[in-house]
Amino acid sequence: MDNQNTETVLPIRRIQKLNDASINRIAAGEVIERPASVVKELLENAIDAGATRIEVQYSNGGKSLIRVVDNGCGIAVEDLPLAVDRHATSKIDGSDLLNIQSFGFRGEALASMGAAGHLDVTSRVSGGSHAYSISVQESQVSVVRPAALKSGTVIELTELFKSIPARLKFLRTDRSEAGKIAETLRSLAMASPLVGFELVEIQASGKQRKVLRFPPLESIKEKAYLTRIDDVIRGGFAENSFALDGEREGVTLKGFAAIPTFCRNSSIAQHLFVNGRPVRDRLLFGALRAAYSDVLPSGKFPVAALFITCKPELVDVNVHPAKTEVRFRDPANIRALIISTVRNGLNKDVLRSATSLSNTLADAWTIEHSQKTQRDYSKRVRFDPNKRSDVQNRTINQDITSAATLGEFPPWEEVAVHEDGPAVQDYILGAARAQFHQTFILAENKEGIIIVDQHAAHERIVYERLKQTMCEEVVESQLLLVPDIIKLSDTDIEVLLLFSNQLAKMGLEFEKFGPDTLCVRAVPAILGEIDCLSLFRDIADSLNETGETLALEQRTNAVLSRMSCHGSIRAGRRMDAKEMNALLRDMEKTPNSGQCNHGRPTWIQMSLKDIEKLFGRR
Repeated sequence: MDNQNTETVLPIRRIQKLNDASINRIAAGEVIERPASVVKELLENAIDAGATRIEVQYSNGGKSLIRVVDNGCGIAVEDLPLAVDRHATSKIDGSDLLNIQSFGFRGEALASMGAAGHLDVTSRVSGGSHAYSISVQESQVSVVRPAALKSGTVIELTELFKSIPARLKFLRTDRSEAGKIAETLRSLAMASPLVGFELVEIQASGKQRKVLRFPPLESIKEKAYLTRIDDVIRGGFAENSFALDGEREGVTLKGFAAIPTFCRNSSIAQHLFVNGRPVRDRLLFGALRAAYSDVLPSGKFPVAALFITCKPELVDVNVHPAKTEVRFRDPANIRALIISTVRNGLNKDVLRSATSLSNTLADAWTIEHSQKTQRDYSKRVRFDPNKRSDVQNRTINQDITSAATLGEFPPWEEVAVHEDGPAVQDYILGAARAQFHQTFILAENKEGIIIVDQHAAHERIVYERLKQTMCEEVVESQLLLVPDIIKLSDTDIEVLLLFSNQLAKMGLEFEKFGPDTLCVRAVPAILGEIDCLSLFRDIADSLNETGETLALEQRTNAVLSRMSCHGSIRAGRRMDAKEMNALLRDMEKTPNSGQCNHGRPTWIQMSLKDIEKLFGRR
């Protein structure tokens, strides 16, 4: 049988133009992702219209009803048909797509809503004698008709995604969608502080539940603006933040950022704005993360509200359908501006620890906990006030003596750092009163008591000194009287030799001594006596983790951080009064001393007011 080559004839697929209804539904799917997308577009239109008060109402997470009421300039009756038509807008004339001064400019929002549900637009221009209304359902536009409205605009969307059931199936629960709506409103409330916002849920019974309310601010002065931001972020952001103010090559950065110990488990509390527009941009998030890289633990995220302002032509806001991403003409300049401004703010706030830590401490010391401790002690030591044995008297006296000498000095002795200087209590971290568990320092200042983690605090001090020395000159080395021969894996030795020149600038001098052996000849003098094997093993681990993917500064800091841990006061070391007070004074003048190299807090304070509450004095 002869083999014959037969060609498979493919059917020709003819190109055809979609009808308007299909085009509108496809466009609606791109512009409107979920109910929150509708709220975002309508809020932005209201703000662009000059509204000072905006109310958002919704039902069933926005699936059955979204209504936005504003007191803006309104829409002229002759413009109502254009307002619901695709690619019709009052924001631009199309001649310059770079000089964008408003939120929305595509002209697709209302047309997409009319394709995705039942849309009603009612508006009355400022000073107009009548209000007018227009409706759109499945892209079918009604005639303009008179309506009742005092001023502004009311836009109502019902039965969202009725014409796109596939999209409706992918929406989440009503509660989840309502949360996204609230998140959208909070973000725009931060961007427009002079505008008042209200969010109302209309329940199945018809009752209205006020979800959020942000009154309009009279000015955007720093204190008032911080109040609005604190209302949005919540959790005590205002008292745990610092102001930002930076400028670089025509781009300004203002806003507020939280101290490192006031952090979150996700980036949800990072609010970024470019020319007043809320964005979720990876470049900006990465720059903010880099600014905190030296003070935050792994898995934690900073809390901040950053407002970047630049000329419109320096940023392209038209790179994403939802306009949540932007593209800068000079991204390196933006990144440098964020990192330098935030780090300067962090360095100014040398001694700050999150107030939430103090609140946690106060909550832990409850009356119920104290009573339980007393009951447990009573079971262990039977105490009869009428009859004390010699053993009981000896035990009590020993307890008192032990407590008094815990820090190797009388518990209320006044100690001064300098003879002519102020008393130690006048310093921020006060006077060291005792050391307990040979790990923590108990200090007293004018505000109350302070607990310091001695190892974490000293680790940050050593780390900052190493960084400062690296910036000024090569770190001073301390030659070992007898070179230390250490054994490491081939991988560790390879990476250490690869970075040997860089490590030499940090005061580490070593050479290969055998197949799996290094000869260490010098270490940084600031570290004192250390375990070379443990130090070099940690440095090798750090270099293996960072490799060459990080910038030189970050890689250097990672190594210095590991080194500082080995030169710090360890937990379990007994300290006298002079040592403890010297540590407190060093903390007060060391940048970022509120947290250790790994981002953990180094100290917390409990106010006298909180202590008095525990004992019923307040």
